[in-house]
Amino acid sequence: MKTPAEITEQYLGTSFDAVDASTQLVARHLAARKPISRKPWKKLEEEASLGQRAADRVAKFGGSWTFIMIFGGVMVVWVVINSVLLRTAAFDPYPYILLNLFLSMLASIQAPVILMSQNRLGEKDRLNAEHDYEVNLKAEMEILSLHEKIDLLRERQWEELIAIQKEQIRMISMLVEHKGRDAGRPDAAA
Repeated sequence: MKTPAEITEQYLGTSFDAVDASTQLVARHLAARKPISRKPWKKLEEEASLGQRAADRVAKFGGSWTFIMIFGGVMVVWVVINSVLLRTAAFDPYPYILLNLFLSMLASIQAPVILMSQNRLGEKDRLNAEHDYEVNLKAEMEILSLHEKIDLLRERQWEELIAIQKEQIRMISMLVEHKGRDAGRPDAAA
């Protein structure tokens, strides 16, 4: 079994200390013959604060068709109440300045919350990309190792075939020699 240092030297052509932490992790897993697959974002989810989880939920709901339909419905009801039902005593007559204020406040609160959630998604994507790199690097090293093993097996088979062929040539030579000696004897013709 090879050490992580031998693995990085053989497959990457560099020392173990010269490679980054991800590559060292891959070399350790390869040397120990352990799988490297895991859920890298799981720790991020477990360590999420209440605010981060709330931001994720708000972003998930705020970016859905349900939110758009509810929001559209609220705006239609607002306009109908203020334009049709309460024509003379509307609390927010046309051009709906109070509605515009509420929309602006909602946007000013919702935008940073969605950005926080997007930052967390970006972090998850970065962790997944790092993990994909580790898995791909380990797979590449495993494939190279398998190629070496197959090459060694093929060399051994060729050596065995050559040894068998030499033995066959030796036996044929002995038979030819024996046949030649027998051909020179008078009783061999009968």
